[in-house]
Amino acid sequence: MATSANVVVATHGHCFDGTASAALFTHLLRTVEPSLADARFCYRGQAYDPGKNGVDPAILEGAASSVILDFRYTASDALAWYFDHHASAFPSARERDHFELLAARGRAFYDAEIGSCTKLVAKVAKETFGVDVSRFDELLRWAHMIDTASFPTPEMAVDRREPEMKLCAVIEQHGDDALITDLVGRLLERPLSEVAAAPDVVDRYGPIDALHRGNVERIRSNEQLRGAVVFVDLLGSLTETVTKFVTYADHPESPYSVIVSRTNRRCKVSVGYNPWSKVARAHDISKICERYGGGGHPVVGAIALPPDVDACRKVGLEIVKELGGD
Repeated sequence: MATSANVVVATHGHCFDGTASAALFTHLLRTVEPSLADARFCYRGQAYDPGKNGVDPAILEGAASSVILDFRYTASDALAWYFDHHASAFPSARERDHFELLAARGRAFYDAEIGSCTKLVAKVAKETFGVDVSRFDELLRWAHMIDTASFPTPEMAVDRREPEMKLCAVIEQHGDDALITDLVGRLLERPLSEVAAAPDVVDRYGPIDALHRGNVERIRSNEQLRGAVVFVDLLGSLTETVTKFVTYADHPESPYSVIVSRTNRRCKVSVGYNPWSKVARAHDISKICERYGGGGHPVVGAIALPPDVDACRKVGLEIVKELGGD
């Protein structure tokens, strides 16, 4: 399945950091490789579906250049660039070895200590290639805050009053290839504040807000406090997006949250550490999720599972117990 695109950008789809990373990388590549300055960029959103350990190599083939951003590594000779910050970036030693070869050429960058992929791309752009990314400071600040969940309060993530939070919700709900392409084009030309306040973005947020408020109420009506964990079972009906910040706001003393949910294609276990709790984190959540085929960061992770409600609930409850729940 060779592509006719000049540059293929495979980035985390339905993710603010994935979209912001794509904008920063596009700016970087156009600057350091002038021959690609006028190239056509093809943006492909990637999802952690059950059993998916990386990007389909076929979408990288036939391009003048290609990159994977904010997603698991794929050992493909068609891969020209790589940026990621997830603790679970490498499914096996084969991918890690392939990464090291690309890194030796100065085209692969990985740092699990950096909170967002956008920040990693910006750091490399400035420090390694001397590229000025200062006009993206606003985008970088928001991408980093959203991906690290470093909001001043959990209510900020639940209430979504800021235009940037509304844009984040639109990306999470509708962040397919077409939307990523549209937003990257805008973010390359205009400040984030203008993009977030655009009338069409505001219009798209309206139905999402109604759905979000309904989901918040569903979470609150299904919260179960189990020892050190707030467990939420949403498997009774379809749920496209889930926010753990509701449990953080409702139970600030509880260090962990486990939410099980399902869409029409898969089940999902979402696991997080509550940064507003006064209890020190004692578990690496990415490692727990990796054992079930998922991944993430030490403080947050997720597992995509086949659409088997009972199996998903079982995994969720096993993790609750491991995190100190009852």
